[in-house]
Amino acid sequence: MDDSRSAIRAARLFDGERAHNGPVLVLVEDGRITDVDLTGANPPEGVPLTDLGDATLLPGLIDAHSHLAFEAGGATEHQMCHDDDATVLGRMREHAARALRAGITTVRDLGDRGYLSLRLREEFAEGGMGPRIVAAGPPLTRTRGHCWYLGGEADGVDEAVAAVADRAGHGVDLVKIMATGGMSTTGSNPGGSQYTLAELRAVTEAAHGRGLPVVAHAHAAAGIADAVAAGADGVEHCTFMTPKGVRLDPATVDAMAAAGTFVGCTVVKPRAGMPDEVLRTIEPYWENQAYMHRRGVRVVCCTDAGINAHKPHDVLPTDLVYFASQVATNTEALTSVTSLAAASCGLAGRKGRVAPGHDADLLAVAGNPVHDLGALSRVRAVLRAGRRVAGVLPQGDVVLPEAGVSGAGGHR
Repeated sequence: MDDSRSAIRAARLFDGERAHNGPVLVLVEDGRITDVDLTGANPPEGVPLTDLGDATLLPGLIDAHSHLAFEAGGATEHQMCHDDDATVLGRMREHAARALRAGITTVRDLGDRGYLSLRLREEFAEGGMGPRIVAAGPPLTRTRGHCWYLGGEADGVDEAVAAVADRAGHGVDLVKIMATGGMSTTGSNPGGSQYTLAELRAVTEAAHGRGLPVVAHAHAAAGIADAVAAGADGVEHCTFMTPKGVRLDPATVDAMAAAGTFVGCTVVKPRAGMPDEVLRTIEPYWENQAYMHRRGVRVVCCTDAGINAHKPHDVLPTDLVYFASQVATNTEALTSVTSLAAASCGLAGRKGRVAPGHDADLLAVAGNPVHDLGALSRVRAVLRAGRRVAGVLPQGDVVLPEAGVSGAGGHR
């Protein structure tokens, strides 16, 4: 028996782009997918098989906007100012584990304190079981600007360019900049810009010169337009706030479509008790996200996990259901959190597909999510680099062998 090889069979497959009915057999070696067979063939002799039965196999989900350091429902500003690194890092491990058990095998952390997400990234890369982390480190912001408490304050071109160099030296995967204010920082104005076009352009050029993509947080229409003009690779939220309310700018949308800019659609749902000024933004926000999607902008469903009590770090599957109801078909929604999200995170070719050469980050669910996205919450099994994730309680009698243990089958 070859311990480095395994096979997984399921009734259906969503490969990150399209659905396939009928039996699928995925062969894995050393944590990577080596073959995907749709003919009903058996695995090679000596390769242990796990038969998931009447389940759908799909790529592990990717949450392209998360904050592992933020405790959903916690006092974020106080915690970031007063909790020590060991406390915050312990919280981040718990949040990462919660995401992984839900089938979220890759997390892009778009704002931490003290580069703690990089420490966790390396911890998992060295053998710890956790999602792949794509880390931005502390986001750039004005003095006392949005998320100032994460330690990324930088004013003017010189300080901002120096901050990019500092992040590159720490080994970040991308640079995050707060182009506008935000809704979750005391005293911040989400409808106002924090950086000029010249400053944003300087940051983007400095980051691109070091091989780093740039993602801009932007609620205000002017800040969105400036981020796109500056060459940002992605714009998060993209609310299009103006002094007269939420007003989409078609020219900016067309510019994003032409440039291939990714839009991080952070899911927000109307809830009782929300401030009126927030409620007034929600309906036009979703109309604008749908419009951008129709115009060919690469809209990625993501969560902003940790930002409030309604955003635990395993919320992506349920957020996706709402996203699909407002923006896209079920298949497009699934693509948005698999192959499209992988591209937005710079991981195309490794994540987001069930295809040869990709990492064996896999999610198996009961039912068919192409017909019912609620199936994503009926998790049967999660694999990270071909290893079973402990703590997942599958529906039914499917049991995967423990990581590193060979077995002849998956039923017990």
